[in-house]
Amino acid sequence: MIPNANEPVRLGVNIDHVATVRQARGGLSPSVSEAANLAVRGGADLITVHLREDRRHIQDSDVYSLKRELNVPLNLELAATAEMVSIACDIKPASCCLVPERRAEITTEGGLDIHTLSNGLEHIVETLDAAGTTVSAFIDPKPIQVQAAANIGIKVIEFHTGKYSLATNAARRAQELNGLKEAISMASSLGLRVHAGHGLDYQNVGLISQIKDIRELNIGHAIVARALYVGLEKAVALMKCLILEADQ
Repeated sequence: MIPNANEPVRLGVNIDHVATVRQARGGLSPSVSEAANLAVRGGADLITVHLREDRRHIQDSDVYSLKRELNVPLNLELAATAEMVSIACDIKPASCCLVPERRAEITTEGGLDIHTLSNGLEHIVETLDAAGTTVSAFIDPKPIQVQAAANIGIKVIEFHTGKYSLATNAARRAQELNGLKEAISMASSLGLRVHAGHGLDYQNVGLISQIKDIRELNIGHAIVARALYVGLEKAVALMKCLILEADQ
């Protein structure tokens, strides 16, 4: 899958934390499906959700409903377990992103260690491929992980931008940005499609959007947080505008 340099950067909006608010009280409000539709109206190119093993926010029924109702692609983040792979094969989202998962974590803490887990992951990638879903993996921007992903047939990788997003000074931010650029360059040379996400917000997304060969950004918390003040449709529209301006 050779990336198209003229293709605009797509925005995937992660709506997990709409479900977090709902699960705080139970019931049906706020509606994940309504949030997804508002995000699409605001310019989201796809909707991303993470069905965690502990079901702390998104529920199985949410994923089935979104797949049935959305008129844009659904990207399902999931742990590399038999249960989650079975669900993904049944739902058949447009894409599945394999992510690491730990019950005690507040949010995903790092990339999937494909280099160490490659033997077990290769069969999972083959299974999801056979189900007709595009498989990606959420990895740290390290050459050893990029090569391991390519070796087991993964054609799309999403780089973890957490360290860049959390950088507290310009020097550290530049260091993390350079590391991302090097990993992205390597991935592109291997013919991999490159996505990125985690911790990106309205202040730091511009420099990431400018990197050659990034074709998709998945952003959730910052958009949902901004939506509390301006509404989800406007929050998505503003993020999309920032990404496209930086991508010119």
